[in-house]
Amino acid sequence: MNTWRNASLAVTAVAVLSLTTACGQEQGTNTNGQPVGAAAPAAQPADGGYGADSGYGSGTDAAAAEPAGQLAVWDSKKLGEVVTDSEGFTLYRFDKDTANPPKSNCAGECATAWPIVSADDAEAAPGTDPALLGEVTRSDGTKQLTIAGWPMYRYTKDTSPGDANGQGVGGTWFAAAPDGKKAAPGAASDVTAGDLPGLSVRKDPKLGDIVVDSRGMTVYRFKKDSAWPMKSACTGACLEKWPVVAPVEKNDTEGIIKKGFVTFDRPDGIKQQSVDCWPIYTFSGDTKPGDTNGQGVGGTWFAVSPNAKLVGAPK
Repeated sequence: MNTWRNASLAVTAVAVLSLTTACGQEQGTNTNGQPVGAAAPAAQPADGGYGADSGYGSGTDAAAAEPAGQLAVWDSKKLGEVVTDSEGFTLYRFDKDTANPPKSNCAGECATAWPIVSADDAEAAPGTDPALLGEVTRSDGTKQLTIAGWPMYRYTKDTSPGDANGQGVGGTWFAAAPDGKKAAPGAASDVTAGDLPGLSVRKDPKLGDIVVDSRGMTVYRFKKDSAWPMKSACTGACLEKWPVVAPVEKNDTEGIIKKGFVTFDRPDGIKQQSVDCWPIYTFSGDTKPGDTNGQGVGGTWFAVSPNAKLVGAPK
């Protein structure tokens, strides 16, 4: 009896080990993790990029809707074409919302940090498609402006027209382009930028082959992270400087190692792409495709090679 039981336990152990190879999720399914480090995780900013309730709210909408008026398009050198309201303030979209069907998941304290934009008086920016404008009715009956289905917001930390301080906050807030997509450098004028796969390889003159996202922006790894168990040491305010790379379909890549290509369900609720089980990021200090301003920052941030290695990191 004991011999049979021991053999059974051994088989079970082998089966479990095979399922946990290379971060435990080899077919693109989700894997959970926790921040690492001897010290407590970095404190979230007051609104954490979402609001104290993580962006989902708890009850009624907390702030009055901001009027939109005659929308305009601001051609930002850093962000590309960005939609603004009639006062020149940047409009944002939230990754935790949905466009089809349109739904806002920002209420309560989140809506205080990110005031909703009213649909009542909105007019399409000259040269844009008026059919993309719409509205979604919130729980308090307010009509919120949508562009291509995405609910629109302003950011309280934008104090002057042309500010875009909300860009990349929490890895989930992004300036809105005229088509409702996330604003991206060159997206409107450079067709090839939109033709890039979700992740691909660019030959940098100094660093060699490095991974870039669909906008051509350099992708980075953080030395304080771990791959197995998969953990991210970049939390709170860190994510404002180092936004996560959102999940990418495995078949929407070119030249990237497929091993450990899984979605990381972070403890903060953000979904992050990983390569060879390593969480990956972009850098807010990179303003255009080809920039590598994040390389070597703090001796802990480095561009990613096609096989997920740290490019140029000290041995």
